[in-house]
Amino acid sequence: MLTITSTQWERYADKALQGELLTMEEALSILDAEDSQLLPLLQAAFRVRYHTFGRKVKLNMIINAKSGFCPEDCGYCSQSIVSDAPIEKYTMMKRDVLVAGAKEALARKAGTYCIVASGRGPTEHELEEVIEAVKEIKQDLKMKVCACLGILRNDQAERLKAAGVDRYNHNLNTSKDHFSNITTTHNYDHRVQTIEQAKTVGMSPCSGCIVGMGETREQVVQIAYALRELNADSIPVNFLHSIKGTPLEDKEDLDPRYCLKVLALMRFINPSKEIRVSGGREVNLRHLQPLSLYPANAIFVGDYLTTEGQASLIDHQMIEDLGFEIEECAL
Repeated sequence: MLTITSTQWERYADKALQGELLTMEEALSILDAEDSQLLPLLQAAFRVRYHTFGRKVKLNMIINAKSGFCPEDCGYCSQSIVSDAPIEKYTMMKRDVLVAGAKEALARKAGTYCIVASGRGPTEHELEEVIEAVKEIKQDLKMKVCACLGILRNDQAERLKAAGVDRYNHNLNTSKDHFSNITTTHNYDHRVQTIEQAKTVGMSPCSGCIVGMGETREQVVQIAYALRELNADSIPVNFLHSIKGTPLEDKEDLDPRYCLKVLALMRFINPSKEIRVSGGREVNLRHLQPLSLYPANAIFVGDYLTTEGQASLIDHQMIEDLGFEIEECAL
């Protein structure tokens, strides 16, 4: 193991800013850092973050456009076929509801509106509902639209792009060698192919991970490397919020200091990319949430898919208290 000093973290920052990739040993030293090194580590990560984003914070808001009825067996998800979680279930929302959600996102100062739907991939009816909503949103509102509709088929990516979708999300979730422990009804390569398909038609790629699903530290590093190779513009970093009724319901909340080290790792490996603190931040980072914005430069505001988020006014106050600034227009 490397002997780490504050100077070493600054060397990591130098490497990141010069476009050099940290070695596996160096990356693991971040996750294994002594807690006494946490503030120097975050300061070095902030230097990398500041180089591209300054003190700006991007806000994203999710709408759960279709809930439940999913045939996939993702072990973390309350909407999957293997989940007994008592969630609200409904089919694809109508266009006017999706448009109203975009207006609410703007009211919460979110520059990016994320339309998310459960399922392996969209049906023709679902896709058309989203397309018509996006056309109206882009005509009337100045905001970025991200779609997350599962695995795309045929010309679906082209049609979403033509409607005005700026970004497509499909998370890798975990490392390739851990993927089958979490999901078996589709594989890791399906997810990579969907992001590549979105990139081909000109949509910005969004892909991230869920930490806390029984992966090793080496596998956390592997997913950071994979997201760099994928060249994802936006990287949502989720920390598992274990939900009763799912196969991962017994996973314990993570150490908030470890979560901060994961975010620092993601910043060093993906220095110029949007790193977004995502699902599970409230229950895992707890009172250390403000520190997450030193390595990360984006958060979700409002609720997630089937779990509640922190009130957006609290997030706004947190950002102000840090001396940071909300980037209200993401275009």
